[in-house]
Amino acid sequence: MKTTTRVAVIGGGVVGCSVLYHLTKLGWSDVVLLERSELTSGSTWHAAGGFHTLNGDTNMAALQGYTIKLYRELEEITGMSCGLHHVGGITLADNQERFDMLKAERAKHRFMGLETEIVTPEEIKKFAPVTNTDGILGGLYDPLDGHLDPSGTTHAYAKAARLGGATIETHCKVIETNQRADGTWDVVTDKGTIHAEHVVNAGGLWAREVGAMAGVYFPLHPMEHQYIVTDEVPMIADIIDAGGEHPHVMDPAGESYLRQEGRGLCIGFYEQPCKPWAVDGTPWDFGHELLQDDFDKIEDSIAFAYKRFPALETAGVKSVIHGPFTFAPDGNPLVGPVPGMRNYWSACAVMAGFSQGGGVGLMLAQWMVEGETERDTFAMDCARFGDWITPGYTRPKVIENYQTRFSVSYPNEELPAARPFRTTPMYDIFEGMGAVWGAQYGLEVANYFAAGDEPRYETPSFRRSNAFDAAAREVAAVRNAVGINELHNFGKYRVTGANARTWLDRIMAGRVPKVGRLSLTPMLSARGRLIGDFTISCLNEEEFQLTASYGSQAYHWRWFLKNLDDGVNIENISDTRSGFQIAGPNARDVLQACTRQDISDMKFMDVRQLSVGMADCIVQRVSYTGDLGYEIFCDLPSLRALWSVLWREGQPLGMKPFGMRAMMSLRLDKFFGSWLREYSPDYTAAETGLDRFISFKKDTPFIGRAAAEAERDAGPARKLCAFEVSVDNADVVAYEPIWLDGKVVGFCTSGGYSHHAEKSIALGFVPVGNVVEGLKVEIEILGKMHPAVLISAPLFDADGSRMRG
Repeated sequence: MKTTTRVAVIGGGVVGCSVLYHLTKLGWSDVVLLERSELTSGSTWHAAGGFHTLNGDTNMAALQGYTIKLYRELEEITGMSCGLHHVGGITLADNQERFDMLKAERAKHRFMGLETEIVTPEEIKKFAPVTNTDGILGGLYDPLDGHLDPSGTTHAYAKAARLGGATIETHCKVIETNQRADGTWDVVTDKGTIHAEHVVNAGGLWAREVGAMAGVYFPLHPMEHQYIVTDEVPMIADIIDAGGEHPHVMDPAGESYLRQEGRGLCIGFYEQPCKPWAVDGTPWDFGHELLQDDFDKIEDSIAFAYKRFPALETAGVKSVIHGPFTFAPDGNPLVGPVPGMRNYWSACAVMAGFSQGGGVGLMLAQWMVEGETERDTFAMDCARFGDWITPGYTRPKVIENYQTRFSVSYPNEELPAARPFRTTPMYDIFEGMGAVWGAQYGLEVANYFAAGDEPRYETPSFRRSNAFDAAAREVAAVRNAVGINELHNFGKYRVTGANARTWLDRIMAGRVPKVGRLSLTPMLSARGRLIGDFTISCLNEEEFQLTASYGSQAYHWRWFLKNLDDGVNIENISDTRSGFQIAGPNARDVLQACTRQDISDMKFMDVRQLSVGMADCIVQRVSYTGDLGYEIFCDLPSLRALWSVLWREGQPLGMKPFGMRAMMSLRLDKFFGSWLREYSPDYTAAETGLDRFISFKKDTPFIGRAAAEAERDAGPARKLCAFEVSVDNADVVAYEPIWLDGKVVGFCTSGGYSHHAEKSIALGFVPVGNVVEGLKVEIEILGKMHPAVLISAPLFDADGSRMRG
């Protein structure tokens, strides 16, 4: 066995082999894969082998498309067969909500270049004759759907990697991973120790145990999963004898997927009475075993399947495959550099390995070799979960994700498992005021406040929900009087030290403010992509506060530590510093009533340290609502005292609480972008308009400067714009295609209803050449075309006189 290597990949399933292959494809040939048994041991060997592109996240869908197209390439490179069957697939809709979801997905696919289409029940019956279409409204057909041979495909990845110079060691169990002072790793195995610059955890069912060797908790859990292969089915035999193949059929109502297997059928279930497996750890001697058959838990699923696919009822059972595979709490993989670790990478929780494994391997290899990925990978970035996550949280969320695998996914849905978990001292107060809660990064956040006999639950919908009236009330309170909103869902960082300003100048593209002022700035990757949207507040020459997305804490923290300079100290104070924003025409009067210090001369973008009531606070004259407003921060133990004085003095001035539903409406009035919607690593500063905050005048070679300057000189190809949309009761959510002259020319990033202007608004990208005031386009929402017009004047306070006055 080798004693040194650039990369040690731990785990020989389809994901580990994909990572190994892609590393060689990108030029790293000194790489080794360590597998404790044979390749495919664990989950890979017993996988059903299906693949599809359908995914709620567009980047994940694109990577699934890449994975599927890669298989032909692997066959050409290796001369091996992956056992490909590109038979196409149909996802059924038995009610309007499911059909709406499929139409929304089809719309997304238009600008992604995926050739899916909506099909009628009659077309479904013709295309997939084993299906009983009674009660079916329609379906989504994807020609890329199919299935393959799991073992053959994994070995094709492995051979392609070997051809690129990689080494694979089977029957080589990893026992320890010990990091040296220089950041490299000693990987101790039962065959000896290998010294690796980088370690990749692709441990699959054993990813938790492999992570524990390095002191890392990976939030994933194995679940039992069962599918059945039948004896010959006459209808399928007839199709084969005629030279055809039956397509896949996904039946969300029955929580099942079905495909042809030989001359019979294979059907698997995501049943409600599901079972987590290996709760306290995966046995090391588990590998090519299966679990005991458990027909009881799929009894109802089978009964439903007999009605949907009548041919099953008379088909004999050839075999039952019942084995475990892993999920993360939201069902997406855990990929990327592990926050807080050096040279330790994750490629875990890839539950759909044959749909996603190629994309996971490509993204991780790009990350390792080139320093960043070609697209936004946050949906599968292991940094989307922070150090707050625990096994006690992970397990119920994984169970919930398994149970909702085929459920309708609504844009406003708040899933209930493992909640409430993390709360602030305001939780009980807001609960008593009628708060309807959402969750971000494990933290409870008020979405809106129900009044009177309004339900304390927001109905999931693709259309305007029962939160609509409450959001309108809260918007009116902000615009006409004053609203108050907690600041707990901001990521907050304290930067101190003699070199703090110099470091901020290098890591941020914008201007670092003077003492007593704040600035807005993008944070860029080396390629000029947006990786952060920050507010910098200068409290003194050696102390700054940064605020950004709460849900991106681990993502940003990883970047800070990677680029930290000597003489700089940084603390994540997101959960130790909180506070409130107050906004509206009466906001100044409320704040002045709460402090003895004169704030009449406090200008827009000023920051001061004030005593507000009994609390020592950092007060910023800025508000995401686009109104006259202040952000007031204090330490967590002072939070309720700060609330008490603000609420008491605010009552005579019409103060009302407002939540995130109102906030998202208010920001549309000013066309303010939102992180991971308008601003993400998929986009650049010039495309989104954030280039106006880049300080090209400063001498610092800030990260991403060369790329930003090149784009400034050449100009972007597309531009983020605002549109007023003519709709009935369904607003833009995200990724709806924008049509011009019968062609898709762009897509939406987000949208919603402006309660202040009483208009439906969409934000989205179109080619620069089309960006003209009054441009008339159509936006496809839930399968219908809606007229829209490009607008540039903000719907509220267009000249900024109230916000800045």
